[in-house]
Amino acid sequence: MDETDVINRLRTILPKPQSASRDPKSAIAALRQFVRPRSAVAERCDLCGVELAAEHQHLIEPSSRQIACACDPCAILFSNQRGAKYRRVPRRVRYLPDFRLDDAQWEGLLLPIGLAFFFQSSAAGKTVAFYPSPAGATESLLDLESWGEIVRDNPALGEMERDVEALLVNRIGAAREYYLAPIDECYKLVGLIRTNWRGLSGGAEVWAEITQFFDALKERSKSAGETLHA
Repeated sequence: MDETDVINRLRTILPKPQSASRDPKSAIAALRQFVRPRSAVAERCDLCGVELAAEHQHLIEPSSRQIACACDPCAILFSNQRGAKYRRVPRRVRYLPDFRLDDAQWEGLLLPIGLAFFFQSSAAGKTVAFYPSPAGATESLLDLESWGEIVRDNPALGEMERDVEALLVNRIGAAREYYLAPIDECYKLVGLIRTNWRGLSGGAEVWAEITQFFDALKERSKSAGETLHA
């Protein structure tokens, strides 16, 4: 209920003015001080419940691939902890300007679009591939022979942390961009596409959002000095 609804309801329960000199608007005005707009609901740590800043850390549960928001103290508890329920998602982004992946290798991965991310899943015991779609993150059957060839050509993939980092690929149109990115950024891209997709082709808005996403990702890698040569 907003302020107008509250004021209108109060009009029905306030007594009628006893004289023309008493303005009913003054009573309504006096009551306005008790009507406060609702504040935005703050995000909270999924573990301890403390209120979080807009920029905060994330954890992932490898078995379900569910992302949890976390405060710094809770996130630290899951740093480099083997066998724990959650793993801490790193915040670094690393751009790979010299990544080697030709068109034939890409086509061998049998992905339907030019966007995908690959990560080592401890639950599945292998590297898995997903691509964003209007329905969410869709898993693709990964040709392990083709993937093995890509790994051999790009030693930087050996630095990818299991479950929490992914190779994020953008080959939309003329783009050829490759990143070692936090897994939450990959799911952020999935959510962006799912939210903004319109019609059969997606619409101009979603493609503009995708461009802005990768521009911001590249800028983030530059500001952190995290450009790696494959």
